[in-house]
Amino acid sequence: MSKAAKTDHADATDAFLPVNYEAALSELELLVGQLESGQMPLDQLLSGYQRGATLLAFCRDKLKAVEDQIQVLDGGQLKPWSGA
Repeated sequence: MSKAAKTDHADATDAFLPVNYEAALSELELLVGQLESGQMPLDQLLSGYQRGATLLAFCRDKLKAVEDQIQVLDGGQLKPWSGA
């Protein structure tokens, strides 16, 4: 696959990012269930894996942004989660 084709595919995948973390997580959980079922054809398996990687990166970015914001609010120190 050419470099241009890879870039076009990545752009197409990124164009359909979820609107928020919860939507991304929900789609990712559904996708993982489908992948783990072993019932997907090989070509769908590959595209599912790629979509999952995109969703995982999206979720990690959102979590990192929240963590960074909390550090700012707490004066640069990340405090342990109290669970409350």
